[in-house]
Amino acid sequence: MKVTALATLALLSSAAAFAPAAVPRVPTALSATATETKAFTKLPASVKPGVVTGQALVDLLDAAKEQGYAIPGVNVVGSNSINACMEAAMKYGGPIMVTFSKGGGQFIAGKALSNDADEASIAGTIAAAKHVREVAALYGVPVVLHTDHCQKAWLPWIDGLLAASEEHFAQTGEPLFSSHMLDLSEEPLEENIAICKEYLEKFAKVGILLEFELGVTGGEEDGVDNTDVDSSRLYTQPEEVWYAYEELSKVPNGAFTCAASFGNVHGVYAPGNVDLQPKILDNSQKYIKEKLGCDEDKPMKFVFHGGSGSSVDEIKEAIGYGVIKMNIDTDTQWAYWDGIREYEAKYHDYLQGQIGNPEADDKPNKKYYDPRMALRAGEEKMAERLCKAADDLNCVNVLN
Repeated sequence: MKVTALATLALLSSAAAFAPAAVPRVPTALSATATETKAFTKLPASVKPGVVTGQALVDLLDAAKEQGYAIPGVNVVGSNSINACMEAAMKYGGPIMVTFSKGGGQFIAGKALSNDADEASIAGTIAAAKHVREVAALYGVPVVLHTDHCQKAWLPWIDGLLAASEEHFAQTGEPLFSSHMLDLSEEPLEENIAICKEYLEKFAKVGILLEFELGVTGGEEDGVDNTDVDSSRLYTQPEEVWYAYEELSKVPNGAFTCAASFGNVHGVYAPGNVDLQPKILDNSQKYIKEKLGCDEDKPMKFVFHGGSGSSVDEIKEAIGYGVIKMNIDTDTQWAYWDGIREYEAKYHDYLQGQIGNPEADDKPNKKYYDPRMALRAGEEKMAERLCKAADDLNCVNVLN
């Protein structure tokens, strides 16, 4: 597709900011017909409570960009953290992205299982996705089922999840998962985008969105260690973003977001140790706009990785440049642990044996050491932290 054609498409479709598509739309996996009844007054009619996929997901992210907020994308490792995410979304009144890593999927299946062929990671991620699909609508909020960083060597994991989505699509008309992230940033740019394009062609057939990464997110998370990476690779160039945008836009009905690096680092660091430059996103938007010759100021949907410990001003600046989702993991991990720690401290003298506590030597302690008590304390603290994150992301009361 030539640049002139891309420019024309950008003017013809508001969805072109997400991924330019042919006009007019025909019924596809990504363009299910929305009913006239709106579930949420501030969102398009296509967006309903429960898992959001296909065109409804595109519409949701368009609304986030237009209204100036970003959706929390939270890594989970079991039903407790999954439920804490949806509980938080119900409280702050906005959407949530429930995010599975390859290691998280393995943990959900059971660490005792073999994972030589990613079988545990695949099974655990699918099982957790089915849990979300069973209960998400009960929380009354839009939920995005997403997977996190997938390196080239881990693509068999995505292949297994895609097969599950294809089966689910054949049965229900929508994929099991909403979106997948391919992190091929360690590969040369051309190879990165070529593989992403190959997968996007598959994803588009069943209404799955692609998130891809340019540059490198520093730090370490879930088996991905970039602590010693060359600092120059932490900053994506506008030409790289344009190349990816142009190539991926050639996929019919393809939908994508970009995790462009602007100094992002996984984990929490002391002030001054991370040099975030959100302006890189703005420069990329201006570059793409110029190339397209369109009126859209933010043609690319960006996502924010390595956001833990970022200042609120930096977060809001990034949102202003087209960030529609921010990943959250480190802070919610601590919050979950902090809830359990506080519970143990509060009931310490009731947790030293099955019988006997400050009230009486023969009094049972079962109601204190019931695992649900400590786990619930972790859920509550995690949900509380996510409500704070949603406020930072302007994602409070964005449904009605």
